[in-house]
Amino acid sequence: MIVRFHNGRIALPGGAVEAADLTVTDGVLAAVSDAGGAPADREVDLEGGWLLPGFVDTQVNGGGGVLFNDQVDVAAIAAIGAAHARFGTTAFLPTLISDTPMQIAAALAAVDAAIEQGVPGVVGIHIEGPFINEVKRGIHEAHRIRRLDTEILATLTAPHRGRVMLTLAPELCDEEDIRTLVRHGVIVSAGHSDATYDEAQRAIGAGLTGFTHLFNAMSPLHHRNPGAVGAAFDSDSYCGLIVDDVHLHPAVVRLAVHAKGKDRIMLVTDAMPSVGTDVSEFTLQGKRIAVKDGVCIFEDGTLAGTHLDMASALRKTVEVTGLPVTDVSAMASATPAAFLSLHDRIGSIAPGQRADWVWLDAGLAPRATWIGGGIVSESARDMIQAAQ
Repeated sequence: MIVRFHNGRIALPGGAVEAADLTVTDGVLAAVSDAGGAPADREVDLEGGWLLPGFVDTQVNGGGGVLFNDQVDVAAIAAIGAAHARFGTTAFLPTLISDTPMQIAAALAAVDAAIEQGVPGVVGIHIEGPFINEVKRGIHEAHRIRRLDTEILATLTAPHRGRVMLTLAPELCDEEDIRTLVRHGVIVSAGHSDATYDEAQRAIGAGLTGFTHLFNAMSPLHHRNPGAVGAAFDSDSYCGLIVDDVHLHPAVVRLAVHAKGKDRIMLVTDAMPSVGTDVSEFTLQGKRIAVKDGVCIFEDGTLAGTHLDMASALRKTVEVTGLPVTDVSAMASATPAAFLSLHDRIGSIAPGQRADWVWLDAGLAPRATWIGGGIVSESARDMIQAAQ
């Protein structure tokens, strides 16, 4: 199938072009060529907008009215993925907030089953806690917090179909445990942590490669005590960033991007079940969370994830940094794909990659999403078919 895109900007690895023919075979982009070289099976007028690589989100707690902690099954993962696909997310990690060992095992099994059944977009799982520091727990429940032990290590390091990402407080676990996790393919990230600079650096030496929602719920940067943030800046680690006008001041976003670069900053949503809905509240592990002006907040003022989607995260990042769309697009696709060691399959519009794309209009609002070459938005499918 040849899909011809024109009248816009198509973000290719070598730079943006105004038109191109994308040849898709079995869900994979087989070739990128100049538009008009051969008859196209489908033609899409981008109307002055952008065709970008599909977004890769490593932190998705919920969406479409579903919270992963409440429903650890294939149907829930599919509903969450469908909600976020409307906003351009084509690969994601369902994220389990601090919970019991039994629920962690069930979540891992559910993601394995979802991948086996071909649920669009799911590429693994993010276990965020409960191996965190109580003083930086945020909305996580204190009674869930625990230390890593041999039983849960065995659960996490067992073979799984997708990527397994684990957020922990490195100051509260042994370096050898981090080495064991990494040796078995687990991607270890620091978060909800009060680690000193030295503690975080020792964890990096043991194989930790990421920092979960940088700045939020971690020891801050001080000129005599660099903390976890300082260790993130002073290393080659990948850093998730929540750009929603609430979690971070715009100046901090600019500083982080300047310090780390587009190849190490990953945009994440930390999305809650409200994304893709118009609900004004939801329940998180027994707590009533209000959604006010796009902010998810507990009655005591604690932030509880976000009401953010990836298209909005990209748009806000462009606005506060002034960077080109192509640079910010990399933070939403190529960089998280590299963090997950999936850059050979997803994250760019290039031959050999899965045909995952998002069409944004000139204002960077989502118009359509493709996963494996198929349109996953019903309204977009109807619109594009009618335009043929």
